[in-house]
Amino acid sequence: MSHDPAGSPRAKAFPFTGRIVRRGDGPASTANIANIITVVRILMAPLFFVLLLVDDGEMGSLRIWAAVIFVVAILTDSLDGFLARRQNLVSDFGKIVDPLADKVLTGGAFIVLSVLGELPWWVTIVILIREVGITVYRFVALSDRVIPASRGGKLKTLLQGVALTLALFPFTTWLGDWFTWVNIVVMSAAFVATVLSGLDYMRVALRHSRARA
Repeated sequence: MSHDPAGSPRAKAFPFTGRIVRRGDGPASTANIANIITVVRILMAPLFFVLLLVDDGEMGSLRIWAAVIFVVAILTDSLDGFLARRQNLVSDFGKIVDPLADKVLTGGAFIVLSVLGELPWWVTIVILIREVGITVYRFVALSDRVIPASRGGKLKTLLQGVALTLALFPFTTWLGDWFTWVNIVVMSAAFVATVLSGLDYMRVALRHSRARA
């Protein structure tokens, strides 16, 4: 197992060497436990989509299983971040793939809810434009620097997770039509946070561009 200093030529040439679980000061492997959990979250997304589509808005057992898978996947976002910080496993790969995993899961959820007629398409389209735009911006900026999620971006992710969880579980069927208003309020908050955090990223990008100029 390599103990080369972080950022050394050997560490860069062999990104899969280094620490996987244990805490330390040496370079962490790209295949560390935090990144593995992130990749598993991405792999859970297709199963979630299939169950949601097969249920087709019937609010049956498949819908509940889809919602459970979504919640488990969302919770792994906190777990991989916690492990990365606690075990000093933060990596450039994780900084890029972790937000991407969230976008695959939540973006797909928004699309399927719109396909099922449970969420207006214009809401989903605006959210996807923001998410795709920021993702492209991150990859374009890779040659210069890695852009971690901002506080606004983390709040957006939290609100989207809560809003989608409430929308996915059949709470209206269980508790009554009044719960529809709860879904509307929370989804509206998630929508506003998504737009505002996107504008904040644009502001930072413009400031950085001017500074370089």
